[in-house]
Amino acid sequence: AARMAAPTMEERKACWGARDEFWQCLDSHADDATKCEKLRRAFESRCPQQWVKHFDKRRDFLKYKRKLETEGYIPPEAAGKS
Repeated sequence: AARMAAPTMEERKACWGARDEFWQCLDSHADDATKCEKLRRAFESRCPQQWVKHFDKRRDFLKYKRKLETEGYIPPEAAGKS
């Protein structure tokens, strides 16, 4: 299998730019991905598949972290008890 060449600086910049635009769109539409389909496609076409996966995970993690910061952490065992 052909190994993908490492992206050039230009390609990295294009990828990050597309990601930032996509993320900004998600932020302004309360994470409604349907409103950001065009930007999602641009993001996917400008970034290596691995990066897209990585950034998706990263965004989920950042959202989760922000949620913890705003709502506080609820330990799983405490959540069941009232």
